[in-house]
Amino acid sequence: HFKSWMAQYNKVYNLKEYYERLQTFTDNKRRIDKHNEGNHSFTMRLNQFSDMTFSEFRKSVLLSEPQNCSATKGNYFSSNGHIPDSIDWRKKGNYVTPVKNQGGCGSCWTFSTTGCLESVTAIVTGKLVPLSEQQLVDCYDEMGMVDAVGTRNPVSFAFDVTSDFMHYDQGVYTSTECRNTTDMVNHAVLAVGYGKVKGTPYWLVKNSWGSSWGIDGYFLIERGKNMCGLAACASFPVV
Repeated sequence: HFKSWMAQYNKVYNLKEYYERLQTFTDNKRRIDKHNEGNHSFTMRLNQFSDMTFSEFRKSVLLSEPQNCSATKGNYFSSNGHIPDSIDWRKKGNYVTPVKNQGGCGSCWTFSTTGCLESVTAIVTGKLVPLSEQQLVDCYDEMGMVDAVGTRNPVSFAFDVTSDFMHYDQGVYTSTECRNTTDMVNHAVLAVGYGKVKGTPYWLVKNSWGSSWGIDGYFLIERGKNMCGLAACASFPVV
């Protein structure tokens, strides 16, 4: 398993590294297999991070240090219109750019904001163009997020990534490890839709770890419970 995984992700180690990474890989695979044997709403799989401990993953600057989100508060006004039961902005037109890979530069905030701005601009103007200035509008809670995504555009949000998210594969992600307070968010992403699967409400979210991660670079996360603090730090630009 390890050698075929190395070939898949073009990994090369010296002898000492090989046995250290093999041990970490084995530990990760054991955890993934145990998780997938249980009754969970999402599955895990091996990916490009499978030779890292979560501590190494976090320090590789794919995640920022836990911090308070900085979105302004209290200036989102409800549309007071019809809010669809589900939506996927990728299917409504040329409104969402392909999944990107932030690499090790710790720039998730840039990808999240840029992705949101690209989508809002495309919806307003019909053109996907890069812009550098924006006015942020905060969503107080998840009902505000549903209203915004359902009637206006994708929404940028931050949340707390913990170790059980590292090897996400598919399904609706839920966690008992993560925290839901505004002072512990460490990653920013883009909600491009929402819906329900088997009765569980979810957000459809664009990540920035490349298209080989998760569901072609996307993931589903439970909606309506402020999962991992996602509703506390949501915003979108007005173009």
